[in-house]
Amino acid sequence: MLLGEGRNPAMMSRPSDNEVTADWADLSALPGATTSWAHNGIVITSAGVLVGFHAGLLVTFDRMGRVARSVRPGLTEAHGITLVREGEVEYLWVSDPGFVFAAGPGDGDEQWPAVFGKGVRVESRPPRVVKMTLAGEIVAELPVPARSANALPGMMGDYCPCGTAVDEERLGGSGDVWVADGYGAGLVHRFDRHGAHRLTLSGEEGGGRFLCPHAVFIDRRGGKSPELYVADRENRRVQVYDLGGRHLRTFGASFLNSPSGFAVSGDLLIIAELYARLTVVDPEDNFVCYVGAEDSARPEAGWPERPGWPNALSGDGRIEPARHPAAGAFNSPHSLAVDVDGNLYVSEWLIGGRYTKLRIADVM
Repeated sequence: MLLGEGRNPAMMSRPSDNEVTADWADLSALPGATTSWAHNGIVITSAGVLVGFHAGLLVTFDRMGRVARSVRPGLTEAHGITLVREGEVEYLWVSDPGFVFAAGPGDGDEQWPAVFGKGVRVESRPPRVVKMTLAGEIVAELPVPARSANALPGMMGDYCPCGTAVDEERLGGSGDVWVADGYGAGLVHRFDRHGAHRLTLSGEEGGGRFLCPHAVFIDRRGGKSPELYVADRENRRVQVYDLGGRHLRTFGASFLNSPSGFAVSGDLLIIAELYARLTVVDPEDNFVCYVGAEDSARPEAGWPERPGWPNALSGDGRIEPARHPAAGAFNSPHSLAVDVDGNLYVSEWLIGGRYTKLRIADVM
């Protein structure tokens, strides 16, 4: 069983201290990382190297959480990172939504004090989905899809890609790349391996219109025909499709509050929930347990109530770093990855960033 078990969706579990390495990554060695607002994806290479993104830098960490290398690839943010292998070479597909929140002097941009506090601004560039080497060299880029008749008003713009999933050819797939436009038009796009746009999903094919499709993931557990999982975050559910774009099922409405990312450990699927926890489901999409929910942050639906969340506010309403929760509890899980030894790594969305390493014991 994964760290802390329970079949009742009301049950929360917190790993014991000896199963957790809080603040695993040493971000102090990265210029600007301890004061920037982390909003990044993470992956782990076949060599066990964890890759993340902070303050404009693509960063690799060694197994002890120390910075091994950093490079500035010219992106605003690596909001989603997907690792693929072609022959013996590994590449990264990176989703840059074209914006990242930052905190600094002054009152910041006028639209954000009511949500995050004073001092918040947005740094922006054109959105991009790129393929790059592990050294940060961009080798391919997908086009921006034409605006669809199914587009909704964008949260942060017309096109703001959050994540990708690749139907890898080494696994018998087509090479297609799926892109979740979660902060833009609320759509999921499919591109072929040559970069041509082939399909758009809106959610209306089955479970209902997407509302912030934040992450996509191709599930091949158990040797089944591959399926596309879409984290339909603000609808608090996951929608599942075949790789032709046919809707198969929807799950999670009774136990998810903010699905944001996926990772597999054995036959279990671990879902990062931005609102303060991880959720684990079995191969049939049934609830297994929650992991790491802080007692003071249990929103059943909607934005957590703490002023300034995911950060904190000073006495005059200015944004400042949040107090980190106790070891084994989470503030705002955004992305996650599992290494070959079964260790789970979780990155969080907050000023200064935070990585937690959890030891997975007796996985089902």
